[in-house]
Amino acid sequence: MEVPPEMLDALAGWFGQSLSPDAAVRRAAEQSISSATSSPGFALALLGLAASPRHDLQARLAASVHFKNLLRRRWPKPDADADADADYLPASDCAIIKAHLLQLLLTAPPLIQAQLSEALAAAAASDFPARWESLLPSIVSSLGSAVNAGDIAATNSLLTAVVSLFSRFRNAFDNNALRLDLKYCLDIFAAPLLEVFLFASRRLQATATTANPLELRPVFECLRLCCEIFYSLNSIDLPEFFEDNMRQWMTEFRTFVTTSYSPPVEADGAPDALRAAVCDNLQLYMEKYEEEFRGYLKEFVEAVWGLLMAQTTSPSRAQLAVTAIRFLTTVAESVHHALFGSPEAMKQICDSVVVPNLRLRDEDEELFECNWVEYVRRDSEGSDADTLRRAACRLLRGLAANYREQVAALVSAQVQQMLAAYAANRANNWKEKDAAIYLVIALMQKPGATGGGTAVVDMESFFTSVIVPELQAPDWQSEPMLKATVLRFLKEFRDQIPKATALALLPSVVRFLTHESNVVHSYAATFIENLLIIKDAIPVPGVTTVTRSPRFVAADINPFAPQIIQNLSTALGFPDSYENPYLMKCLMRVLGIANIAGQIVHEITARLVGILMEVCNNPKNPDFNHYLFEALAAVIGRTGEQDPALLPAFEASLFPVLQRILVEDISEFWPYAFQIFAQLVNLSRPPLSQNYMQLFGVLLSNATWDRPPCVPALVRLLRAFLRKIPNELNQEGRLPNILAISRSLLSRSSTEDSAFYMLNTIVENVGFDILNPYITEIWSALFTRLQTRQAVKYVNSLVVFMSLVLVKYGSSVLVSSVDSIQPNLFTQILQRFWIPNLKLIKGALEVKLTAVASTKLLCESAVLLDAAAAQLWGKLLDSIVTLLSRTNQDGTQEQNDGTDAVDIQKTSSYSVSFVRLQYAGKSEDDLLKEVNDPKQFVVTSLATLSAQFPGRFGLVIEQHVDPANKSVLLQLCAAYSANIV
Repeated sequence: MEVPPEMLDALAGWFGQSLSPDAAVRRAAEQSISSATSSPGFALALLGLAASPRHDLQARLAASVHFKNLLRRRWPKPDADADADADYLPASDCAIIKAHLLQLLLTAPPLIQAQLSEALAAAAASDFPARWESLLPSIVSSLGSAVNAGDIAATNSLLTAVVSLFSRFRNAFDNNALRLDLKYCLDIFAAPLLEVFLFASRRLQATATTANPLELRPVFECLRLCCEIFYSLNSIDLPEFFEDNMRQWMTEFRTFVTTSYSPPVEADGAPDALRAAVCDNLQLYMEKYEEEFRGYLKEFVEAVWGLLMAQTTSPSRAQLAVTAIRFLTTVAESVHHALFGSPEAMKQICDSVVVPNLRLRDEDEELFECNWVEYVRRDSEGSDADTLRRAACRLLRGLAANYREQVAALVSAQVQQMLAAYAANRANNWKEKDAAIYLVIALMQKPGATGGGTAVVDMESFFTSVIVPELQAPDWQSEPMLKATVLRFLKEFRDQIPKATALALLPSVVRFLTHESNVVHSYAATFIENLLIIKDAIPVPGVTTVTRSPRFVAADINPFAPQIIQNLSTALGFPDSYENPYLMKCLMRVLGIANIAGQIVHEITARLVGILMEVCNNPKNPDFNHYLFEALAAVIGRTGEQDPALLPAFEASLFPVLQRILVEDISEFWPYAFQIFAQLVNLSRPPLSQNYMQLFGVLLSNATWDRPPCVPALVRLLRAFLRKIPNELNQEGRLPNILAISRSLLSRSSTEDSAFYMLNTIVENVGFDILNPYITEIWSALFTRLQTRQAVKYVNSLVVFMSLVLVKYGSSVLVSSVDSIQPNLFTQILQRFWIPNLKLIKGALEVKLTAVASTKLLCESAVLLDAAAAQLWGKLLDSIVTLLSRTNQDGTQEQNDGTDAVDIQKTSSYSVSFVRLQYAGKSEDDLLKEVNDPKQFVVTSLATLSAQFPGRFGLVIEQHVDPANKSVLLQLCAAYSANIV
């Protein structure tokens, strides 16, 4: 694989500069890399740089990460999953990569090796084994050579690649194709895996007493990798080979769990890392293959129990304890729970396993102070399933499933003991109270939870005597970890706190927003934000429908809003909280609900714009940035609609930073900027200012639409302009230009939604006299695409668009304009696409629009009223009834009030994508406001029609409407006092 040296040097320079703290240098380098992405051989050049020993390691590592991500995005998919519009790598490049990747991986440094292993897995996900038959045999052959040579380093490199390769079997959906792939892997690799495992085990036994930790570490790592592969190959079903050789595997597993090594070796952590992998495998067998595993169960329970009792300084002991407790939990929840059923065993579990692992450790305090983001992630975001505290409590819950009363008594006594210890010495025993609260959080029933929970305290008394005093304590800055746990308690049980109590406590919580601890003010913000999105189910009298309404509305939050906003603004200036997503999310929520006015609007707008100016220098926190734009959208939306006089102030504040985003090409923010522009245009009154008209010109440039992530935002901006200045489309050839853009969007399945949104916008806002010269061109583009794109999504969008044309311009315009393309084309479209897909339409406005349009066709169109079209008439009515009868079946109505502002996926890197700003979105226009109930419209329209032609349509309904739908139609007629004669 030859790559020109000058290309490698250029790439290395760009990747080096992409790590520069200078934003201008970094952005220029990123642009160079982005421009080179489409160049022939770019993937090969990335791989060449990653493997080039003469270049800087950081540049090589960056290249390997880019290479991995490139393969994930652009490696060709199997034919069934292929996207016709995707920009896949050339087959020739893929062949070269497959020929060299494994060998380059074996010689790469460890950090780069890890990235290349994931790149190999990304390619293998599509090609292995069917289109990469040489891969696994090559790995097996190389493994054999490495083992024969006693080369542990090479063995581990190969095993690392296999771990990535086989990880797909852990979480993939079980189907026949996956099982065939697994069988292929088992046939080739199961026996070699056991050989490598036994080879490494023998080597460990031979050298364990004489070798130093550094020499033994690769051997332990080899065994750990074998255990990970064991887990992957056993994840779907118990393979015959592993069942036949279970004793060999289990004998070695038990040896690793029960053998103690010299203190220096134990302190290195490698033995515990291996034991943790063994415990994962034991848990897998206990969960899935209990019958085959039961003969080994008792000895492993004793062995794992012994591990938890042993004292060690190993850095891996915490992770081992988590996996060991998880295994014991699985046993406790199984039919073998009697192993822990004695009072002595339960007390020992509580005293020796649960309580010690519940108490805060020095490592927890260090994490709390030095890496608050990771502490929050582990403690409260659900990722702490792998922490000791969570594992210990889950063990208790597992026992409580069969011994609820015994566990409740033990835990209740433990909680009281901890609280008594705190009361005796508050300064030194605050960790006891922290552990007690954590126990209650873990075991008490939460709303919506299953399994019943375990009542260990009287919740009302506990809340009043334990939680409230901490919230109202004068020394609210003290004992920050305890305060954080109290705030987490509030968050976990927020639904159970009465509204009046929550509002009474709010001032106490609000002051914690300015607590010096990042964790504490983050938890306070999270509680307030979570509180404001609670919705209560409210039955609607006389019907089965249930509405979900916010518990807290503007009137509730208004008295507290200024202080909350001020405190959040202050906290955003604290060290390490400049880009705190929890604070910004809370601010977004408060601004989206509360009514604010006057000076506070100007102050918070200026504060948000200042923060945006700062993050433009280096957009590195996607969550924070999203909530920042949502907060801006909330301020503009709520206050701008209430007081239009604020618009000039918003424009003066926002235009400079939004223009900076466009001029400096801060691509991550483009989709957000266009949505904010659309919001400002929606608030403006014609005639629009020169600034907006310049933006309108930019919007009409084809180059602006070349970035797919921006397209949905651009369409929203275009929609805003057309609402304000529809006649401008008829000037300077703008409409043909927009239609050309829509055709381009229509040609790609990824942007066809935006194409229809654009066309719908034009029809909604433009008269037929302006659109008439171009209507044939529009239909030609839509129907040409239909010939090759008949997916439900596309056809549904087409039916909605045609319905919109009918409602806006009339049925005769729709039929005649379509038939101008080809005689009787409308009838063909109606028969093949409209009628079958009508019943699949989703969305309240879309259902209403298509139902009304279809009814107008039935009652007004000469094509359908022709006696020869009786069958077509009946089939269309049948689809209308099906559509209306399946809507609102869930019986729940929920209003989008912005409380569902999306949480974007957390990612370690920044990718440009469109994320809709909920607070910037205006509700869709309803062109049929006069139609309150589409069901009533259908039956009354039919009744009027049948009165004009007595006896004609009853027969058609009898012959061509499904019996079930006839029954529904009769019920609707009765409900609305209509009669089809």
